[in-house]
This record gives sequence, structure tokens and C-alpha cells, in this order.
Amino acid sequence: MPHSSKRPRLPTREEILEFIQESPTPVSRHEIARAFHVRGADRGALTAVLRELEEEGLYGKRRQRRPAKSGLPPVTVIEIIGLDDDGDVLAKPQAWSSENPPPAIFLVPTDRSGVAPAAGDRVLARLRRLDDGTYEARAIRRLEASPRDVIGVYSTVGAMGRITPADRRRKTEFAVSEADSAGAVAGDLVRAETRPGKHFGLPHAQIIERLGREDEPSAASLLAIALNDIPVAFPKAAVTLAANAIAAPDAGRADLRDVPLVTIDDAEARDFDDAVWAEPDPSARNKGGWHMVVAIADVAWYVRPGDALDMAARERGNSVYFPDRVVPMLPEDLSAGWCSLKPDEDRPCLAVHIWIDRDGGKRRHEFVRGVMRSRARLTYNQVQAAMDGAPDEATKPLLTDLIEPFYGAFRALRAARDERGALDLDLPERRAILDGDRRIVGIEPRPVLDSHRLIEEFMITANVAAAETLETRKLPCMYRVHDAPPRDKIEALRALLAESGIKLARGQVMRAHHFNRILEQARGTDAESMVNEAVLRSQSRACYIPENIGHFGLGLRRYAHFTSPIRRYADLLAHRALIAALDLGEGKLEKGAERGFEAVAEHISMTERRAAVAERGAMDRIVAAFLADRVGAVFAGRVNGITRFGAFVTLLDSGASGLLPLSALGEERFRVDERIQVIFGRGSRPVLALGERLDVKLAEADATSGSLVLEPAARKNTRKDTRRPRRRKR
Repeated sequence: MPHSSKRPRLPTREEILEFIQESPTPVSRHEIARAFHVRGADRGALTAVLRELEEEGLYGKRRQRRPAKSGLPPVTVIEIIGLDDDGDVLAKPQAWSSENPPPAIFLVPTDRSGVAPAAGDRVLARLRRLDDGTYEARAIRRLEASPRDVIGVYSTVGAMGRITPADRRRKTEFAVSEADSAGAVAGDLVRAETRPGKHFGLPHAQIIERLGREDEPSAASLLAIALNDIPVAFPKAAVTLAANAIAAPDAGRADLRDVPLVTIDDAEARDFDDAVWAEPDPSARNKGGWHMVVAIADVAWYVRPGDALDMAARERGNSVYFPDRVVPMLPEDLSAGWCSLKPDEDRPCLAVHIWIDRDGGKRRHEFVRGVMRSRARLTYNQVQAAMDGAPDEATKPLLTDLIEPFYGAFRALRAARDERGALDLDLPERRAILDGDRRIVGIEPRPVLDSHRLIEEFMITANVAAAETLETRKLPCMYRVHDAPPRDKIEALRALLAESGIKLARGQVMRAHHFNRILEQARGTDAESMVNEAVLRSQSRACYIPENIGHFGLGLRRYAHFTSPIRRYADLLAHRALIAALDLGEGKLEKGAERGFEAVAEHISMTERRAAVAERGAMDRIVAAFLADRVGAVFAGRVNGITRFGAFVTLLDSGASGLLPLSALGEERFRVDERIQVIFGRGSRPVLALGERLDVKLAEADATSGSLVLEPAARKNTRKDTRRPRRRKR
């Protein structure tokens, strides 16, 4: 479709309805305006149409609560990625909330004249699902031009420069003339704007920023930050507010300085926003019960609604954590200063007293706005070692009066968690080991200790208390929700489990404990890792919304994030709402703020997904750089996913994941069944399946894109197939 200088026409009522009704998730007015390229004064006309639809019950909150349909909708917005290896135009759904890779979408060429869509273009398209789980798309109209920015590594070929994109989905290199190179040299990480025209068959780009060097230790995180548009620099007004912050007054606050609260975090943590304490409940009416205090930094005192700090925090949505750095939600003067619960320093806090019975059931709770003084900054390893009989100088004096009560309360809370059947997945994480120059020297599984679980249970209990208080007081609450798995994912899981001999009964209402039974059946078997991955993929994604639908995974009827206001904007909103609900002073949620909660929920859910993608991308690049000098080496691996392109294989020693292309399996024609995650060869012979172990050779390691390409270490043995081969049609 050719570009035009004319103002885009307003979408018709029918087009808007089609877009709303076919979206797999609720859509906001902003998303509708963005999808149809409505700007400026035309937004008023769009709002008028949406109001009419609201009055007719076709749009609005009641309409938005309907369950999402399975799969992608027949009409949706897609983003062009580029060309695949066969030359087909490859796209992805523009709105994709799952942690799993989106299904492949192939744009069918049309006979219309005009400019073909380019990588980055957004297209309103009609989709048709194919038997292999991919989609065929036919363009209705292009919504906007391709993004002007490309981020990648600069190199030179003769007199012409080139940019190799760091985004693995963009398959096209960009040519850069000497006049547009901004002095870049080979190996620079750059940001460039695309330009009309081509050089030597490649699209042209002009470098606008040099980000760093490809061989620097910081390259992975710099690329992840740039590719995901994560804000780094704070506005001057926000920095000034943080720098001028002073101690909060004690007046009107509960004095908690006599309570021996301590912080427990990772050894690398620099900000401490939660402190804990526990004791056996002295009440005779609660024998065997516990009294806990969870104290959280009073960020709401320093970050007021609508000020420069608030606007910056909302834009970021959350802090983003990389192996070598943190991009904080708040300036360091606050995040590592006045809002950090440092030992032996007075700090303002919002705290909750919680009383639980011997079985972990919450009897009551009480919120206070106080001032506290942390007794010690402890690490997870320190606390666990002390409980295991090896205390150090810091933990030995705290063992009897503090650490042992922690574990007593934890055992009760854990029993309550088991009783309600919270989902209990075992998915080990990996972490990079860096030297003094922040260069990676190794990769290892991230340990999960009872001390980690202890803090998790304390925080979950405090979060439940926050949600209950706001709901009881009828104050706006930004709920953290997790919906039940959609039916199509359950059916896919059932088919996949059947391949491993695990039955998932039909017709029952699924609860988290049903999944736990499946996990228990697989525990200790060769299928254990595969089943954990499959159960994870069957789940809906947790998100923020201002309406309560419960938390399926935790088995809770109401839940809100309250315990990390330094690094999550949702928690700051909970603090403000609690201050308003309990009349605790300044920094409360303003009247009418709930009218903007829906838009805020969409935004912070997006920034959370953005952070996850960025963190995973940085880790992938770090691992690829670490493995780059081991190309040709053989690794033990396990298949963690099957797609039309081949199999994704996790290397067991590092946790890195690479692609084993179909072409590497042999020259025969293969059939991929993504529903049951199996690759079949000639005569319906199973060749590879999810969870299968095999040795692979590292063929390529690209640190720029973070991608690994693998091939079988040896030709796979044919697995005996007991199924009757299909007869070939004549």
C-alpha cells in the first residue's frame, strides 16, 4: 500500500467493532487509536464513537471482561519481522502477552500494486490458522511505516558500512554511507535511523548514536536496553527531587525501632525495601501460632502523585535487572538511600502486623505507618547456613530469638500453601558469574533455599493483607491476577502428556492442585523437566488489573503487590491506597485516581513483559559470548520446544537454549506437530520430541543476537515406532 501525505481516514464503526470483538485481550481507547493511526483532533471523533458503543454495551468494562478466544483472532494487528530462510514474509502478533514464542505468521502476497510491507511495519490483517499451528495472513491495510530505528553492530565492507541488527527477528542488514556513519568504526554498537532508498540491494540507514563496543562486558545489557526502549536517564526535575529528599518526620508514626527487624536479600542487592520479624504468638488463644511483622520502605512519602518522580516511576513501571547492572525505577538517591532499609539507620516504613495460627491460616492483621531501624542486613545464604548449623558472626546472636522463629512461621505458612494447592513448579533459573571487570566467567543454576521460600511466604501473606484491607475499605486496588489456563492450552497439554503416559482427565474444573498431581507423577522420571515446562506453558500470564479475578497459581481469592515499592509501580499504588484507606497521612491516593487505573494496569503489565524480554535477551547474549570460543564442542542437551523451524534445545550444563534446525536432522521431509511437540520423519517415524535428551554440537554462537545454532553430535538413531505406518495414496 503506497504511503500518502493525506490525513488517515477515521475507522468506521464496523471496523472498530471488528477490532474490539476479535482482539484476544481487552483493548483500551489508546490501543484502538494507535491501531487505526488516529491522531490529534480526530481522537475526539473516535471517543464519540466509542461512547456510543459503550451505551449499547458493545464496549467498556462489561464487554472487556469476556474471556479471550483460543488462538489468534481472525482479524488482528501483526508486525512484519522480515523474510524467513525460504523468502516468505514472516510476521508476529503485535499484542502478545505469553512468555512462550508467538506462532509464526506468513503474509500472503497480494496482487495489489504498491510498496510491499517492510520489517517493522504494522499491518491490520485477516488470519487463517493452518494445520501445523502457523497462520496465513492477508493484509487489510498497513497501519504505519516501519520503525525508524535499527540497533546493531557496525562493520565495513569495502567503502560501505553495514549494520547487522541485534534483533534476531530482523533478517535484513542495512547499508551505511560514509557520510551517514557518524564516525563509527567496525565493532561499534549503534542506533540508526532507516532512510528511503537502497544501496547494493540493502535498505539504507544513518547512524544517530554510538552505544558502545561489541567486545565490552556491558554490550549485552546495552543492547537489551536499547532494543526494548527502556528509559535510562531520569528527567532533571526527578533527579533534583530525589537529591533534595530528607528524613521523614517521626511525628504521627508508630515507633517500631524496638522491633528487631532485619532485611534478607541476595548478596549483590543494593536496595533493601522489606524487613521482617517473627515471634511465637504469646496469646493463649492462639497456641502454636505466630506473630509476624513485614515492614516496607515508605516510598509514598517521597514520591507524591503527579510529581516528577511519580511520572518517571510510572513511565518505567519497574526496575530492570541485568547481570552487570540495574536500571532502577527510582533515582539512586532514593532507591539506595532514603527508601533503602539500611542497618542501624532510621527509616520511614509502612508495616503490617500479621497473626497466623499453627496451620498458617491468617487470623488478623493491622497496618501502621511507622519508623524502624534495621538490626542487620542478612543474605539468603547466611540465614540458611545459620539454620543448618553453621552460623557466622552476624547470624549467631540472632539464631534463637529471630532466625528460628522465622522458620517456625514459615513452616506454618508453607503448610497453608500446600493445603490450598498453590502451583509448585520446579523450573531452575541460571545466573552468570562475573569477574571484577564484569566479564562472564561461568554460568550456574540459581540456588533456591528455604530462606528464599521463607521470604516469599512472608511477602505473599503481606500482599494478601493489603488486598483484603483495600477491598474491605472499598478503596481502588491494583490487583495482581492470574487467570485459569484457557481451554485450548489444557487440551494441548492433555495431548502432550498422553505421549508420556500421563493422564489428564477431561471435564473437570482445573485447579492448581490438579497440576501439582501431574508434576508429582513426573518427579524423578526422565520426563520431569519436560512436564514442568509443559505445565508452565499451559498457564495464563499474571498481570495487573483494577478488578479482582483471583490468583490461580497461588490459589488465592485476592492478591495485590505491596512489598516492593522501590522497584514496582503497582506496589507504590497499593501504599497510596492503604494510606488513604487508613487515614495515615500524606502521600495518599488522590480522589478519582481509580479512573486511570485501567490505563496504568495495561502500561505496567507491558513494562513488566518488556523487562522480562530485556533480561532474558541480555542473558542470552552473555551466554552466547561465553560460548563463542567453544564452537564445535559437544554438549548434553534436552529438547525444550518444537516449532516448524526445528527444535529448541537446552544445554544442560549452562541452561543456554539454541535452535536445532530441521535441515540439520537430515535431508528427508519432516512433519512437525506443535500440538504434541513431536517432529516426525518418513513413515510417521518420531524423530524428536519435547523433553528428549540428546548430544548436540555447537555450530554457531552469535553474541550480537544472543542466538545459538546447534546440530546433532551424531546422526540420531531411529526410534522404533509401534504405530502402523500410513498407506501412501495412489
